Amino acid sequence: MSSHREAPEISKDPVADSSDLYAFVSPDDPDTVTIIANYVPLQIPASGPNFFEFGDDVLYEIHIDANGDARPDVTYQFRFVTELRNDRTFLYNTGQIESLDSENWNRRQFFSVTKVDRHGKQTVLAKKLPCPPCNVGKISIPDYEGLAADAVHKLKSGEKVFAGQRADAFFVDLGAIFDLGTLRPFQDKHLVGQKLFNYAGKAVNATDQTNVHSIAIQIPLHMVRRDGKKRVKASDPGAVIGVWTSASRRQVQVRNGDSKNADVYVGPQVQVSRLGNPLFNEVVVPMAEKDRWNSLPPSEDKNFAEFVAKPELASLLPVLYPGLFDNLAALNKAGKDRADLLAILLTGIPEGIVDGFQNNTGELQADMLRLNTAIPPAAKPNAFGVVGGDVAGFPNGRRIADDVVSISLRAIAGVTVPLVDKKFEPDAAAALVEQGLSIKDVSSRLLKKFPYLGTPFDGFSVPA
Repeated sequence: MSSHREAPEISKDPVADSSDLYAFVSPDDPDTVTIIANYVPLQIPASGPNFFEFGDDVLYEIHIDANGDARPDVTYQFRFVTELRNDRTFLYNTGQIESLDSENWNRRQFFSVTKVDRHGKQTVLAKKLPCPPCNVGKISIPDYEGLAADAVHKLKSGEKVFAGQRADAFFVDLGAIFDLGTLRPFQDKHLVGQKLFNYAGKAVNATDQTNVHSIAIQIPLHMVRRDGKKRVKASDPGAVIGVWTSASRRQVQVRNGDSKNADVYVGPQVQVSRLGNPLFNEVVVPMAEKDRWNSLPPSEDKNFAEFVAKPELASLLPVLYPGLFDNLAALNKAGKDRADLLAILLTGIPEGIVDGFQNNTGELQADMLRLNTAIPPAAKPNAFGVVGGDVAGFPNGRRIADDVVSISLRAIAGVTVPLVDKKFEPDAAAALVEQGLSIKDVSSRLLKKFPYLGTPFDGFSVPA
């Protein structure tokens, strides 16, 4: 999965677990960039009476780097507070919820938005903005779509924000991939008749009909570019931004005495989760390093570059699919660093490598979702993004419908090596690697406008 339960410690703390991050030039408003950070993954819709929510004790942040130093030039902070209306009921709602201030809605959440500049100056942009409720069911909330639309807030400073439950739009055949790297449709095409991994049937979207909690913000482009320009060329370094999200908790120490007499010291915020590129911590960082990676800023990612330069999955593919990845096996045996992957994940792709495209942020190695904000939305998006000839898609930012699993697998399998080594010929199988899923395998349809993610599944219709 993109980043669901990707490290041992954060898997025990779902409200602080960043599961997916998206950054793209808004298709319906191309003078803005939309950033969506999902948390609290794998929500079962029928989860009452204690429905899912953001953590009141978690600091959620979206960071934007405009000059390539892997340090935030703009940070948006989101803090939440929960209010209980009725302390004499166990119910989430005691009647129909028809508005965001309904007396029948017992447990409500609100959030504030604070903007922090590169010098650390904080500006509170909004206080006590209401979140929508969780989608209990059609009887409790007859018009959920209307309530969610009311929870989209336009700030006086020019940004648009939303925080609340959404349907998870990520698609992955989780069971197959983690069963020793099996890709069902790929296996069916290329390993028919062999006993190895003799699975049959269509890929299964393991995250379908689950919900997440999304923090979404839409920002005018000139507010995120280093020079503040409204119009730039795609070749201009100032067009590229780096994006990541993080979650932090207060450090607490308990000293001297038992539970009644102990001294409690509350310290600074400590980062417990972060996310830039999809799948980075999931399948690149070794198990023993995952928790440490989550605690560090992107500016320290040189410490993990070795795992990008020689990814474990690249060495596994020739073993899992013997005879299909001989060229990749030879490349692995040569022991050379994967310059293509280092560029894609840690520095961005320089100008002149892919026609009409660059998202390079300099030599500093850092895991950030890099977006060239001067490249307009594609008229006909290709789910395979840049490797599919669509430079408006991943790894140029990340759109919701991009098949990041298949893109990443093809890159690791060798299809991007010729970008840096013209002599290398990828295995024929490398360009065919796919998980066999698309956004069409997500039951909740995407919206055509902000916040784009679909209506969350309700517990009455999806009780399992």
